[in-house]
Amino acid sequence: MTIASLNALKPEAAHLAFIQCCTANTWVERMVNAMPFSSVETLVSQADINWQGLTQADYLQAFEGHPKIGDVSSLREKYRSTEKIAAGEQSGVNTATEATLSQLKQMNDDYQERFGFIFIVCATGKTASQMLEILVKRFVNDRSEEIINAAEEQRKILQIRIEKMIATPINTALHVKET
Repeated sequence: MTIASLNALKPEAAHLAFIQCCTANTWVERMVNAMPFSSVETLVSQADINWQGLTQADYLQAFEGHPKIGDVSSLREKYRSTEKIAAGEQSGVNTATEATLSQLKQMNDDYQERFGFIFIVCATGKTASQMLEILVKRFVNDRSEEIINAAEEQRKILQIRIEKMIATPINTALHVKET
């Protein structure tokens, strides 16, 4: 999708496009109301501006848009599919061990129980071991600090998703058939 095609979307279709980037309704509404965008840079900047000042409830709604890491087999599959990408970004990346995947799953469960929401981290380019290290460091935080950390990670994720949306043909991004 291009900026022009994004700007041409009706509000309902724009809502669907932005909800794929972040599931916080307030942020999505702000993005739709900010249209049209003069450039990709303006879109990216507006996404950050609209992220500022959201409530804790908005952040929690955004976090709910992420699947919880469920079991060791899903973790193994996740890192198998990103192994080549991560290897290109970092030298010496190793495949996650069963022990690391098991620890990551257990820590994710413990994190959700402690904080009341799933662990949010911008995982792009990170190995399972790096994610586990981040999770362990953040686990000692209090809830208010962790919401701030998770919200910043969510902001990074939504920016990556915006970039992917703009790089994706409109009919693929919105699941619309051409007529």
